[in-house]
Amino acid sequence: MSSVEPPLIASPGFMGSLRKYLRIFRVSLVERLAYRADFLLGTVLRFLPLVTSVLLWSAVYRGSGNDTIEGYTCRQVIAYLLLVHVSRMFSSMPGLASGIARDIREGTVKRYLVQPLDLQAHLLAYRAAHKFAYIVTSALPYGLLFWLMGGYFDWPREPWIWAAWLASLILGFFLGFLMEFVLGLLGFWFLEISSFLYLVNTVSFFLSGHLMPLDLFGGRMAMVLKELPFQYLAYFPATVILGRETPGAVMNGLLVEIAWCLVFLVVGRVALRLGLRRFSAFGG
Repeated sequence: MSSVEPPLIASPGFMGSLRKYLRIFRVSLVERLAYRADFLLGTVLRFLPLVTSVLLWSAVYRGSGNDTIEGYTCRQVIAYLLLVHVSRMFSSMPGLASGIARDIREGTVKRYLVQPLDLQAHLLAYRAAHKFAYIVTSALPYGLLFWLMGGYFDWPREPWIWAAWLASLILGFFLGFLMEFVLGLLGFWFLEISSFLYLVNTVSFFLSGHLMPLDLFGGRMAMVLKELPFQYLAYFPATVILGRETPGAVMNGLLVEIAWCLVFLVVGRVALRLGLRRFSAFGG
């Protein structure tokens, strides 16, 4: 067994590093666009649960005998659930944490130690290309869906709300990436983390507001859930574009989201450094 240490490689400078990861982005984008039919089919299949959600919540409101629940009408809940799919389009990172853990377990992570590549920056460029390809490919079917269901929406007229929504989606991408990156690094300390990842992803599904608006949890529970970083993966962007947040709350939410990104960035860098000290590779 031989411990692998990063080689002494002269720094290429900021611009050189930027060009390197832009090339990785371009190559990854070409690779992903080769499977655009798969993207399109996956997008269409994701619409099927939306039909179930519309029928379910319509039945819930009919059964309750109330026009509103925790300040949401049935129409607003359905609009929210449609918008959550856009939020998750940016923030979800399927296979990222498990892929990192697998590379650590199998030793293939050593390529980031013997080549002038940063693990986090490489994966960020790769995921950015994946998201770009997915969003471009699914823009048409999503546009058609929102046009057909336009009666559920009261779109805001204020430009700042649209700008804040876009900012929250982009920050959601970074936050989702950084959270998954940290989870994947647990592979340095545990041989198998698939069960743990399943638990975390299940909890995140509920706490992010993917299933329903966090406000419907009511009272103190809703207040607690809104203090967690999970809300920025789905709930917060959707409520911004629905106009349910005041200008002050939107600005505060974006600042807190940036703070959470910085927290997970630092935790990820520290965990990577500590994990590499434990890492050993076998063979060539």
